[in-house]
Amino acid sequence: MPAKYFRPAFFTLVIFLFVFSEKTFSQQIPTGSEKFLFDAVNHDRTSEGLQALKWDANLASAARAHAREMVERNRLSHQFNGEPDLMKRVQTAGARFSRLAENVAAAPSVNELHIGWMNSIPHRNNIMNPGLTAIGIAVEMRGEQYFAVQDFSTAVSALTKEEQEKKVGQLLKARGLHIAENSEDARKACDRSVAIPGVRALGILHFETPDLNQLPDQVTSTIKRGSYKTAAVGACSADESAGFSRFRIAVLLY
Repeated sequence: MPAKYFRPAFFTLVIFLFVFSEKTFSQQIPTGSEKFLFDAVNHDRTSEGLQALKWDANLASAARAHAREMVERNRLSHQFNGEPDLMKRVQTAGARFSRLAENVAAAPSVNELHIGWMNSIPHRNNIMNPGLTAIGIAVEMRGEQYFAVQDFSTAVSALTKEEQEKKVGQLLKARGLHIAENSEDARKACDRSVAIPGVRALGILHFETPDLNQLPDQVTSTIKRGSYKTAAVGACSADESAGFSRFRIAVLLY
């Protein structure tokens, strides 16, 4: 929208991935206009009992590139001709995620950006979404008009296979199972096409998830139904071909 009108304008976009069911952020804390909006978002979230969002430098980098596109073209959009879509922008910036959302806006002041977003149901829903965990914000100016982008995500941690197996193993141990030290067979089982000669597990479970802080329902229900005593956990390479990050795990039950 042309800056001369000095009227707030707002767009919103949400992308979801549903599966069974935090990469280290490289940038320091935000400053200036970005910090104002970051603090305003978390003030509103925590006031409603929601968890504060973490600042993600990679999301901020993606937001910055898009904000500059809006300034150059002097209008709002979630994607311009020749520009990658939100998922590709965020992935290229280095973020790992299982869900994305975006707010864009233009207004004559930073305060009006936040007020406008909060007074718009779709934008407010993104800001107050309890399932989102991270945010990156960019603010650019054209004349006296502020153009802003908020990129949100449900962040996915960057964990080694050993770290993944340890987290799942702890969850299984809490349900009374002994965890086998050798994960080689379970890692092989991550690839459904690989036969495992000599392995006589009573059950083999495969699942994908962006969150290793809880077990999928199918795993917990299988454990409850069976009389298993030991579990071996194997992680395999994540499939991020669709742009979303998630963990792929196999559990052998004995």
